Amino acid sequence: MKMLEHLRALREDRDLSQAAMAELLRVHQTTYSDYERENLNVPIPTLKFLARYFDTSVDYLLDLTNQREPYPRKR
Repeated sequence: MKMLEHLRALREDRDLSQAAMAELLRVHQTTYSDYERENLNVPIPTLKFLARYFDTSVDYLLDLTNQREPYPRKR
């Protein structure tokens, strides 16, 4: 599985378009598309936001684990 393929699957599970995700992240749709296609590195703050938004871990988004559940959060 390619890195960030989980990101696309999570987005599609919520029936969100790339344009909707781009609006949420305040980036252009082509920028978000480049994130999913790995043509552009996703900034760390954006990865953290996405992990929280999808209730998962950055490791899952980057395909470093298949465990979708997030790690315990700091308080």
